[in-house]
Amino acid sequence: PTTGMYFSGGTTSAYQANMWLSTLAELEGRPLIVLRERFMVQKIDATDVPIVCIPKVSHLMHLEHSTLKVLLHPANSGKTSQVLRIPTLKHAFINHGESDKLSSCNPYAKAYDQVWVAGEAARERYRLAEVGVDDKDVVEVGRPQLAPIQHADERATAPRDGYTTVLYAPTWEGWDGNPGNTSVRLAGENIVKALLADPRVRLLYKPHPMTGSVDPRAGAADQRIRDLITQANTARNGPRRGAEAAAELERRTAELDRLSTTAFRASADEMERMKIQGTPEDGNAERVRAATEAWEAAYWASFPDWEHQIIDGPRPGIFTCFNQADLLVSDVSSVVSDYLTSEKPYAVANTSGMTEDQFRGTFPTVRAGTVLTPDAQQLPALLESVRAPEQDSMTRARRELKVHLLGPSDPPSLVRFNAAAQELAAEAEARNVRVARRTAEIPGQRELQEAAEEAELEAPGTADPEDAVST
Repeated sequence: PTTGMYFSGGTTSAYQANMWLSTLAELEGRPLIVLRERFMVQKIDATDVPIVCIPKVSHLMHLEHSTLKVLLHPANSGKTSQVLRIPTLKHAFINHGESDKLSSCNPYAKAYDQVWVAGEAARERYRLAEVGVDDKDVVEVGRPQLAPIQHADERATAPRDGYTTVLYAPTWEGWDGNPGNTSVRLAGENIVKALLADPRVRLLYKPHPMTGSVDPRAGAADQRIRDLITQANTARNGPRRGAEAAAELERRTAELDRLSTTAFRASADEMERMKIQGTPEDGNAERVRAATEAWEAAYWASFPDWEHQIIDGPRPGIFTCFNQADLLVSDVSSVVSDYLTSEKPYAVANTSGMTEDQFRGTFPTVRAGTVLTPDAQQLPALLESVRAPEQDSMTRARRELKVHLLGPSDPPSLVRFNAAAQELAAEAEARNVRVARRTAEIPGQRELQEAAEEAELEAPGTADPEDAVST
């Protein structure tokens, strides 16, 4: 392998790596996944890409002697700084979403050789943030994993029995306490009440999985929203799907679980488990993809057209929710950028305290959408414009913003992403050749370098390599 994806994180962060699996599988260079926590192996979705787990720093350092040239990083973590010490590798930060939030241009990004972004908007974001990332190190590669999102013109599902499907997908509260991060606490109930008040709306509520993990008030608001949706469903009447629809979903669930879950014999030890998971069967990812599509079709077909949905967990995924929706309501997050692929109408809640003009000027992703005040009073008019496309004045703006945020469609994003990986690998190889030549001219230089690295790893206070670098 010459190209790999490096990932380290907590129990709820696996989605950050999983969103890149399909892209990684299509790359040249016999791709590999490098993990640091053993539990994370269980949380990576089904893939044909081999996985290696390296918990200890002393073992991680041996990647210097491997064939790897490039590591792609979908997230920052305390353990990222450990692998950045390996000089033979080039590192690219690919992030786990494109949004206007400050976290999308973190100063840590300057530690990488390159920062890969979707389009021109992200390049401008880094330039304006002045966090130390040189413009020449920013590479526009698009967002290759957005291919499953259907364009407005090719929606597979027509409006369901006259209902307008609205997806409310707020982000979480973040670490910094900024009230503008999530709409859940200050505007969520008003948004949901306004949507539920319209008898022609079918609501899909898909909150961020970390909602309430930092601010208990966000978690409490999330629960109140769930209660509102449950109550609204009890007040609605209509025909339900037959038993055959539930049976089909059950069958598809069992099939998908069988393909995506690794089963072990009862006495299998950790080494045996790692061996099985590290060498997936050929074609397994394609089988899981087909089974996932069949499960999604059965899932949506199992509910009546009029029933609101509260969507938890990884299934169904956000992209299939996009394909169901006529309208998205969200916050400043990568959800908005990704949804723009469809060019369908969207709204962004403004709980930041800014005026609408300030809000639009600060966050480019908002420019082609409706800005909602905390009382959500703009929703009724927005719903009418969705139902009467001739009233939609943002069609052209969405099309133009899509290119600005996500880059051009030609050449395809995957082609540009792969080319960037190959070019960075070539740079790593050229660098390694130059260093090898210089090292060969100095007797004993290589031995001295290895001894210094070993001494550093064994230095007092860092006996546990896992704790050598603070998070």
